[in-house]
Amino acid sequence: MTSKTPRIAIVGGGITGLSAAFYLQKELKEKGLNWQVTLLESSDRLGGKIKTVTHNGFIMEQGPDSILERKTSARELIKELGLEDELVNNETGQAYILHSDKLFPIPEGAVMGVPTKLTPFALTPLVSPMGKVRALADLFLPRSKNLQLEDQSIGSFFRRRLGDEVVDRIIEPLLSGIYAGDIDKMSLMTILPQFAEMEKKYRSLILAMASTGSPKKKKGKAKGAFITLKKGLYSMVKAIEEQLTEVSVIKGDPLKRIEKDRQGYRLHLTNGEPLQADAVIMATPHRVTSEVLGNNDFLEPLRSQPVSVGTILLAYPEDAVHLDKEGTGFIVPRAEPYTITACTWINRKWPHTTPPGKALLRCYVGRDGEDDIVDKPDDELVEIAISDLKRIIPITSDPEFTYVTHWKSAMPQFVIEHQDWLKRLKQNMEIQYPGIFLIGSSYMGSGIPDCVEQGKNEAKHVIKYLS
Repeated sequence: MTSKTPRIAIVGGGITGLSAAFYLQKELKEKGLNWQVTLLESSDRLGGKIKTVTHNGFIMEQGPDSILERKTSARELIKELGLEDELVNNETGQAYILHSDKLFPIPEGAVMGVPTKLTPFALTPLVSPMGKVRALADLFLPRSKNLQLEDQSIGSFFRRRLGDEVVDRIIEPLLSGIYAGDIDKMSLMTILPQFAEMEKKYRSLILAMASTGSPKKKKGKAKGAFITLKKGLYSMVKAIEEQLTEVSVIKGDPLKRIEKDRQGYRLHLTNGEPLQADAVIMATPHRVTSEVLGNNDFLEPLRSQPVSVGTILLAYPEDAVHLDKEGTGFIVPRAEPYTITACTWINRKWPHTTPPGKALLRCYVGRDGEDDIVDKPDDELVEIAISDLKRIIPITSDPEFTYVTHWKSAMPQFVIEHQDWLKRLKQNMEIQYPGIFLIGSSYMGSGIPDCVEQGKNEAKHVIKYLS
């Protein structure tokens, strides 16, 4: 340890950088270390893609709308922030897939499209009789020759096991709704490595599911798998910001470049004085990290660029939206002639967000190869969303109000060989930029719990490095 006080800069005030700052402050307090920590955010607000808006009694998310509860890191952070009493689970309900202008339920027991109950799968109109026979061939097909679990696309893996129809009509829209990606480019070993392990161990995915068993249903009403906060997810961001009492927060001053010097790293801001740091946590999109570090060859991303997505919130009188199906929304396969990629019936999934007698629909647009739609102006996106919805759901009035959000280059694409690229990247960073740590949705998981976990872990790594 040097005699001078170590200085740490965290670049990026999204949930990853905020988590790193929160846990770094906590660790330093517990260890009795009085180090200097500075959080830099280029915009005038913290939270990144987490953005809650309230209007006329509605609580609306313009970015992520929930947290997967089984990934515990985000819930633990919420508890430490003193917000546990504000948590609420989603209402459970049937989810649908659009097929030939009609909504059909996702077959009961299907896990990422793999049938675990044969009767619901046999009866679903989503897959033709020949497609069902092809899917059941999984029971007899041999294992892949790739027993070393080398990477491949999710599409090629599931097409080999279950056939094209199940992939294109069930698996593709499920995954596209989460990642906005192309299933035939997305990395199996990054996103769904457990299925490769299943094939290696059990040979058949259907047999693997039968062997591991599905969770037993508890008596009474099922508890939703997702959580949010009663006043919106941004209340978590506000709580972190309020509790960063030992961290200097600089907003609205973008970082231009980072250069090495004898004292560590000098961070040049657009407006303010340069900052000196002994270690830097880069919690920014990879394209930003690459720019401020000088576009070194080893920082070149893989073949795919982040995808732009948009959300359109539509508020109606409840009796103007005739939802004759019980459920929480639907997803749209790429092959269907629609522009929207999904729609959530917010007033059913999250009743606390919507005043009585009102309906709130949230439509999504943009996915890999189809994200130029996000460049259209708000009024055009609203018109497109309403036009698509009216082909599926009877709607008898104009919306009372709308909110449109454009997220440019927002969804990182974990394409084939992503893990190998990430390993090489981190090895090169240790050599070229020791003391600069890369975290965030560009690297290891884009959900809120994944980002919180990265921030928490990196706080410990930085303290270890500087000690």
